[in-house]
Amino acid sequence: QPFLTDIQTLRARARKHIEDGAVTAAYRADRETVIKLLNEALATELVCILRYRRHHFMASGINADAVAAEFLVHANEEQMHADQIAGRIVQLKGEPDFNPVGLATRSHAEYVEGENLIDMIKEDLVAERIAIESYGEMIQYIGDKDITTRRMLEGILAMEEEHADDLASMLEEMGSKK
Repeated sequence: QPFLTDIQTLRARARKHIEDGAVTAAYRADRETVIKLLNEALATELVCILRYRRHHFMASGINADAVAAEFLVHANEEQMHADQIAGRIVQLKGEPDFNPVGLATRSHAEYVEGENLIDMIKEDLVAERIAIESYGEMIQYIGDKDITTRRMLEGILAMEEEHADDLASMLEEMGSKK
């Protein structure tokens, strides 16, 4: 059996369903379920952006400048994730859900303000740990049925793990482990 479909068949299929854009006959995932999962991931990223931005502006105390700067870096990276996810939803012929109504209930992570710098770091670390587990489960679910989405999620997961490591290190440096 040949490794690749013959060129004439590939060309014919590409022309036959041109309106489907990036979604070809080789796409094996349940597109609607993937779009739903991606919209939940988008909501999670949006909540994380808002929480990190608040923490950036509200950080105070002796260690505040360095921690606030890190919060801003994380907020900007979460924005990149949100943009990637929204773009992929559109590629899959879905609509990214940016509606603020219900955003907190669609998000896997919570929006918790925190009363002080330590609380803020802890809440961000909890949210990152939730994201790590959520993305891991999504990656497992998607498997090899949607390689592009899986690879995007794997890249986001790697960055979420870096964020969690950064936040855990901050807590350790500040002498707080609980």
